[in-house]
Amino acid sequence: MSSSSNPSTHHTSTIGSIGTPSRRNTELALLVFAVVIPVFAYANVGLAINDSVPPGLLSYGLGLGLLAGVGHLVVRKFAPYADPLLLPVATLLNGLGLVLIWRLDQSKRLQALDNFVQAAPRQLLYTALGIALFVVVLVFLKDHRVLQRYTYISMVGALVLLLLPLVPGLGKNVFGARIWIQIPGLGSIQPGEFAKIVLAVFFAGYLMVKRDALALASRRVIGLYLPRGRDLGPIIVVWAISILILVFETDLGTSLLFFGMFVIMLYVATERTSWIVFGLLMSAAGAVGVATFEPHVQQRVQAWLDPMREYTLSQEGVAGHTEQSMQALWAFGSGGTLGTGLGQGNSDLIKFAANSDFILATFGEELGLAGVMAILLLYGLIVERGVRTSLAARDPFGKLLAVGLSGAFALQVFVVAGGVMGLIPLTGMTMPFLAYGGSSVLANWALIGILIRISDTARRPAPAPAPNPDAEMTQVVRP
Repeated sequence: MSSSSNPSTHHTSTIGSIGTPSRRNTELALLVFAVVIPVFAYANVGLAINDSVPPGLLSYGLGLGLLAGVGHLVVRKFAPYADPLLLPVATLLNGLGLVLIWRLDQSKRLQALDNFVQAAPRQLLYTALGIALFVVVLVFLKDHRVLQRYTYISMVGALVLLLLPLVPGLGKNVFGARIWIQIPGLGSIQPGEFAKIVLAVFFAGYLMVKRDALALASRRVIGLYLPRGRDLGPIIVVWAISILILVFETDLGTSLLFFGMFVIMLYVATERTSWIVFGLLMSAAGAVGVATFEPHVQQRVQAWLDPMREYTLSQEGVAGHTEQSMQALWAFGSGGTLGTGLGQGNSDLIKFAANSDFILATFGEELGLAGVMAILLLYGLIVERGVRTSLAARDPFGKLLAVGLSGAFALQVFVVAGGVMGLIPLTGMTMPFLAYGGSSVLANWALIGILIRISDTARRPAPAPAPNPDAEMTQVVRP
């Protein structure tokens, strides 16, 4: 029998082209949960603090639902085959962050501080702007491969963003770290949050072209294949930039994030474990080297090694010491396994940083170990879906960009959570989506938008092959 008379050949091609589920209804169902859970949490906090349902409950629920709905409709229209988990998980984290920030706004201790400003309304505005940026990314970035054209422009853009806080009159020193710029009318912005996305674009474009050269090994030492001397150039440059950030901006978190992201992408591009070992050794050497002469970094390390001593000295009024690390550990301890209950903790004792750097301590106290594990699992889901997108991507640039963005997100969560829990020294970065801060919310919504665009391209079914009339003729004529 000729293949033209076999109906299964045409059947399989149509299944491949139109049978792939878009999973948009799954996303919608998950989004309902992602909005309802923070609304219940909001009611819970109001009942715990004031014995009444908070008056803003309906407007909060409708506002979060509207923002999530807009995001969903845009994904449905412009990225119909995208991953169905990314948007709901980001919405849930953002919604829970808003609830905890509002809960800290109600604290009498925080209201007594001189510089107290209600943070929740501003965070809701930042969330709306973040989802607007998410929409802009999906509407205007029709194909992520377009970003590859801007490989070297993105490198220049990232360097500009990183150097802005060092410009006199524009940069702003906040608690020892010079990572902010002051814009009249808009407040403070942290350019490093946006630089991580721009740098990921540069690294993806650069490594896609150079990966073969970087994968070559010149000699083997103690079981490791060492790269050629001339190929060490790029890693030395990125390492030097991360050290300069650490020296001039005294920001351990950002330098760790950039260098770590580059090493992860380098490993994925070349599949050589030696790059990971090099990266760890160089980052450790750089951090130890800078810590020997930079007092701000020394203070962070000291607070990590002996938080109780720092707490005692700060209570005695000795300048240059902080009680926050010890307060955070006490918050985790008093939370236990299941927590004290939303609105019933004392994490506001951490004072001004309770809603930004240390918001995870509030979760730890009021939702307990179980709540913190749930939050970390949600972060893990975003990273896992990003890595899965990287594996599914058909083009090497998309693969590297997706794994770079996922790696940067994972590193930021590790660096912040590790610092608050006392695993590593504090860095001053913000917990994505949960912590108060406009730059972080905007940058992370843009990051989710790019991942959704790559996943849509990766999961989109290949079009059915066009029928060839000449082939049909020969098949019919052939006996």
